[in-house]
Amino acid sequence: MNDTLITAAPPVVTFADVEAAATQLAGQIARTPTLLSRTLSNELGCAVWVKFENLQFTASFKERGALVKLGSLTRDERRRGVIAMSAGNHAQGVAYHAGRLSIPATIVMPSFTPYTKVRHTQGHGARVVLFGDTLAEAAEEARRLAQAEGLVFVHPYDDPAIVAGQGTVALEMLHDAPDIDTLVVPVGGGGLISGCAVAAKALKPDIRVVGVETAGYPALYQQLHGQPVVVGGDTIAEGIAVRDTGALPLALCRRLVDEVHLVDEEHIERAIVMFLEIEKTVAEGAGAAGLAAVLANREAFAGRTVGLVLCGGNIDTRLLASILMRGLVRDGRIVRLRIKINDRPGQLARVSRIIADIGANVLEVSHQRLFGGVAAKSATLEVIVETRDAAQVRDMIAALDSTGYKVKLLEGTTED
Repeated sequence: MNDTLITAAPPVVTFADVEAAATQLAGQIARTPTLLSRTLSNELGCAVWVKFENLQFTASFKERGALVKLGSLTRDERRRGVIAMSAGNHAQGVAYHAGRLSIPATIVMPSFTPYTKVRHTQGHGARVVLFGDTLAEAAEEARRLAQAEGLVFVHPYDDPAIVAGQGTVALEMLHDAPDIDTLVVPVGGGGLISGCAVAAKALKPDIRVVGVETAGYPALYQQLHGQPVVVGGDTIAEGIAVRDTGALPLALCRRLVDEVHLVDEEHIERAIVMFLEIEKTVAEGAGAAGLAAVLANREAFAGRTVGLVLCGGNIDTRLLASILMRGLVRDGRIVRLRIKINDRPGQLARVSRIIADIGANVLEVSHQRLFGGVAAKSATLEVIVETRDAAQVRDMIAALDSTGYKVKLLEGTTED
């Protein structure tokens, strides 16, 4: 008798698996467009193709893997129901398709999950449990409930069916835009990039596959570079704020991913604004990460044909409003001025007239007569002004200076 220990081979995902997933998904989810953005291409110095996965019914690519996984369940597993942990998009994908297939679904979400994602998940008929401050803590609770209630755990990224389903994104992209030579994919747990890498490298072995993580959650980057995994902090890209890369995605990424870029919060904010202003489309932080990487590393992508996966559009409306306003400040289209004036009637009207003559618009005014060393016969105006651009700001300050006012452009603007 052979006493040699026999261990099961680790799961793998092949191009045939991705093709089979595409067949399963046909007609069940949106066939989202991959479109050339001429404006982004001109701005960034490379041909930019965008895969609009925010046009899925749940506004995220996560529907793909979720539906492939649910389709693999046995009749008994469907009867017992499924459970998943997610910061939102996987939750909605599982909840929506489980509802379509009459499969009971429970979703465990971290406490920081934006309310819009919680509400939408509940709207698909799922039971939502808010637990923990991280995805890892939510995952532990989901596994505990799965054990206690006999539910099938649907992992958001570390599962062959999930990875194969997500790989259909790249399959469609390269069918629609075969000239893409660089694929830029946001990375959380690694399900999307690993599946896309399987498909892309099979179709075009020389294609460059680039992952993008936030600077605060660089797990894949650290693992590929042999560094200890240290992550944490706040980010507007909560969809990819993942502590650990999945074991299966990591194995695939080691073979198939060429490099990983890290992006900061400012570039993600800029990318969200660009998608809205240029493409008239809403991207959540994770969805804008690919564009953020190109913005931050233009020279690395110069002259290439780049495919960006806009992987999701579920962003809290208050956060989006804040990002848009911060973008206006950053671009010099909303500025704050401190103007020293004589404290006598008509000064505010005079200042307002000078600003209006330049073509700018006063949004908010406050007087200061008591603090900051203001002389008894003087006052300080703090004025928030809407302008066209930084050039108009300079013209406005010059006009005020020429009339005898002392003007200071305050922090938080392009002129700091």
